[in-house]
Order: sequence, then C-alpha cells, then structure tokens
Amino acid sequence: MILGRRFQRTHLYAAIFLLLGLFLIFAASNRHEPGEVTRFSFGVGKQALRLDLPVGRTLLAIGVFYVLTALLVLSGVLKRIAIGFLILSAVLIFPTILVAAAAGKQTNVLTMLAESLRLATPIALGALAGIWSERAGVVNIAIEGMMLSGAAFGFTAFFFLGNAGMPNNQALFISVIVAVLVGGLMALLHGWLSITFRTDQIVSGTVINILAIGVTSFIRREYLLSTRAGRVTLPAIEIPVLSQIPIVGPVLFDNKPIFYSMFILLALTHFVLFYTVWGLRTRAVGEHPEAADTVGIDVIRVRYVNVVISGLIAGLAGAWFSLETVGGFDDLMTNGKGFIALAAMIFGKWTPIGSFGAAMLFGFAEALGTRFQILQVPIPSQFLQILPYVVTMIVLAGLIGRAVPPAADGKPYEKRA
Repeated sequence: MILGRRFQRTHLYAAIFLLLGLFLIFAASNRHEPGEVTRFSFGVGKQALRLDLPVGRTLLAIGVFYVLTALLVLSGVLKRIAIGFLILSAVLIFPTILVAAAAGKQTNVLTMLAESLRLATPIALGALAGIWSERAGVVNIAIEGMMLSGAAFGFTAFFFLGNAGMPNNQALFISVIVAVLVGGLMALLHGWLSITFRTDQIVSGTVINILAIGVTSFIRREYLLSTRAGRVTLPAIEIPVLSQIPIVGPVLFDNKPIFYSMFILLALTHFVLFYTVWGLRTRAVGEHPEAADTVGIDVIRVRYVNVVISGLIAGLAGAWFSLETVGGFDDLMTNGKGFIALAAMIFGKWTPIGSFGAAMLFGFAEALGTRFQILQVPIPSQFLQILPYVVTMIVLAGLIGRAVPPAADGKPYEKRA
C-alpha cells in the first residue's frame, strides 16, 4: 500500500514537471528575444563574479531537462537516477523563475542569498522551538503567540529602559533577555495546561495564540502607540578575518546577534537531541512515555523542561522582529511565521538540520517575492506577498511525503500508581 502511494505521488510529480517542461519550451520559443540575457552577479565591486545566461536558451534547456526527467520517471527504468533527476528538477524551480523574471536585467544572487538567510532566521528558530517540544510529545502550535509576546514585551522593555536613561546597547541586550523569558513564561502556561491538566494540546496552543494577540494589542495601544521612540535595532557584528572571505564572508559573518544565535542553537539542538543523555530521554518520552517511565525517566519533568526551552527559543525569534529587524512593535508583526515554522519542522521530519533546510526554502520564497518587486515584475504585490504561504501549502499538501511525528506527540501522559 505504501509503495502504491509512493508510486502514485512520484508519477504525479513527473506529470507536473512534464507539463512545466512543455510550457518552458513553448515560452522559450515564443516569448523572449534571441539575444535577451539575465545577468547574475555574485558579490559587489570589482571582485564580484558575473554570469550572463541567455534567457531563451536557458529556459529551453531546463524545459527539455524537465521533459526528459518526467519521461524517465514514467518509464519506470533507472528508478534511483530518475528520482535524483526529479529532486534536481524541484531544486531548479526557483532559479528558473528568477531567470525568467530578471530577463534583460541584472540581479545580485549574493544579496538575495543573504536576504534569504535573514528571513529564514525566525522560521528556523521557530522550527527548533517546535522540535524541542514535540520531540518530548507536546504539540506546540503556540509558537506564533510566544513569538508575538516576545516581540511585544521585548520592545516594551527597551522603551522603558531607554526612557530611564540606559544606553541603547545595554537596553537592547536586556530587552532580548526579557523577550526570551516572556516566551518561556508563555510556554510554561502551555505546559501547565497541557501537561498538568492534560488539556487538549491544540486547544491549549490556540488559547495562548489568542491570549498573545489580545495582550500585545493592549500593550501597544496603551503604552507604545503614542511614543516617538527611534527605530534602534541590534548592531551588526563583523567577525574578523571570516567576514573578508570572498562571496560567503559578507553573507555569513557580518550579521546581527540573533542571526548568529540561530546557527548556535541549530548545532546545539542537534548535538543535545542525538548525542546526549537528555536527548535520549527526550526522544524516549516522545516515542513511548510509559516505557520511559518504567526505566526511571521522569516524563512530566522532561516534558516541562523541553516545553519551556521551546518557549525560550520562540521568544528569541520574537526579539528578531522587534529588536533586530524593525526597531519597533506592530500588531501581529510576526505575520504567521510561527505557523510557517511548524511547517518547516514537519518538512524537516522533526530534525534540526532538515528543519533549517525547510526554513531556507521559505526564506528564499519570501526573498524571491521581494526581488520580484525590485525587478518590477508585472505581478501585483499582494500576490508576491502570499508566495511564502503558497509554498507552505504546496509543501504540506504532499511534497514532504509521509511525515511521521514522534509516536506520543500530542498525547497527554498520566503517571500510573
């Protein structure tokens, strides 16, 4: 049965790429001038690498590749090679769109990559938050509310500390801590409802999201709306030597603190979950809490600790919005990133590395929409703004295959006497 579903899914993708390939061949033959090129640059100044791609020929080549890949998959021969080509076809979708959109113009790939990484930061942090909670068996759809609360209380703390005369850098540092702690408190509430009282975890998460919307809206209206605080954000930190590496240096090593924190937490989460005793206990509790309890693991304690850690990370993601990027707070400024983070977590199969890759996909989709506006692509801005959410729906609708969560995810546990 599973093989049958996989067969049907693979052939469906092949049919889609066959149609897409035929469309690209038609577009290359009819829509672009023979000499029209898309100019890609990698870097800035004289050291920048440049690549000129003839639009018509590039689209034609990719279209032919799509058609051949689809025919290879549908034929049923060389299955492993065919699946590899199918994955490569999916990877080529965004570059293909960019080649067509930037026809006759120049676009900087390096700045787009940097923007993708920056926009992926809160999504990756939210996905890590979800992993910590769900690996212990607690569904956490309240990440959005924890992010929003962290963003609001973090900026509110910065506003009052600034009014008290504290220097901006010190106030920003303390405000980030406040945002993290508020996220942890919201997570503690989620744990109290779903672990202690065994409330349905989806309901508990929804309640926290609604609570966060109401509380943060009240704070903005009563304390922040009439302020004229400057748009001060966390300063960029340039790492000596590494920031001078051509091409990748400015992208990875000349950024702001929460951006670096995301990579640190990514590595730390992977190490703790798969190479430490605590990670083993967490995974045991998430898969079979009764068996874990039998061997002496305190299931309730493990779940509480992991849920609170989840909230702390979500609070840091919230600080990214108000303290690292915008320098202010607006209602619903997280804009659904907590839910996209959950999609990234599912796409990444509840693993840190996979979730980061998914976050990069969503970050690139958002950066692509922004780049389309810069290139003045004749598409309404409203459609470009929904691009990340469309990608989310496509991913969840079937591209991720069969995502299997931890066996006890979402199931309350009651210790037996």
